[in-house]
Amino acid sequence: MARAGVSKNRRTPRKKKAAVRSAGMRHTAIARSSGLSIEDNRLVGGNVSFVETPNQGGALAPRYLVFHYTAGKSATSSINWLTNPESKASAHIVLGRDGSMTQLAPFNVKTWHAGMSHWDGLSGLNSYAIGIEMDNAGPLTKVGGKYQAWFGTLYDEDQVIYARHRLDGEPRWWHAYTEAQIQRALELAQLLVRRYDLKDVIGHDDIAPDRKRDPGPAFPLEHVRASVLGREEEEPERYAVTASTLNIRSGPGVEFPSVAEPLKKGTVVVLLEKRDRWNKVELAKNGDIEGWVHNRFLAKI
Repeated sequence: MARAGVSKNRRTPRKKKAAVRSAGMRHTAIARSSGLSIEDNRLVGGNVSFVETPNQGGALAPRYLVFHYTAGKSATSSINWLTNPESKASAHIVLGRDGSMTQLAPFNVKTWHAGMSHWDGLSGLNSYAIGIEMDNAGPLTKVGGKYQAWFGTLYDEDQVIYARHRLDGEPRWWHAYTEAQIQRALELAQLLVRRYDLKDVIGHDDIAPDRKRDPGPAFPLEHVRASVLGREEEEPERYAVTASTLNIRSGPGVEFPSVAEPLKKGTVVVLLEKRDRWNKVELAKNGDIEGWVHNRFLAKI
């Protein structure tokens, strides 16, 4: 959900890691016939309802579709929060774990889901994007044989995956999305992209990487994006070190300490993130070593 913060705009390759459950990659490239349609900027179809939020305002000519997780207890609790004026947050759709969808505002009206955000040279994505909130607890903490959300609910092992977010250093546990959610998200994205000629399908973590991690690695965003837009799934960019030796640091600047022995000339690294003149990379032959290097000493291969 939207919260205040500062962000930078950069899509980075999504890394595939081992998980307790797969992140929903079993879906076909084209969504099944959904029976969904859009009339007067409202979603029409089975298992669809409309509850208008007061947290909206201004005309929207959408260019993008942004996926979020709610980090809430249930779809109902998230709908209640997003329709509460005190929350100062909202979205266009809340997608339940059973595939049900509740629309909170017409698709041609701005909602407050993106917060401080940047993408494709634009700032404030509330003015450019449709927001979809998916009922999902987000990151979890292992407690004994269970997995606990920040609000206290415990989940069984078959409801979680273990994966590393592309923006973080270590893997962790995440609440898994249901098959019904992922299929419905694919159908909805396909419909919205066609109806509004959207340019891209992205995550909250794409437009606000400094402060957000949703929809998280449990959601197959690159698969949905590639399927809906008719593009190949993105491959990680690879670079070779051009300096005789190159320090790999814990942060984007010379003031940060080295995290490993200097990289030798010709070492191949995989791009994780770009920030000004610094690139966050990992070693192609050893994914356990990652850090920041100055991009002046890298050549794309």
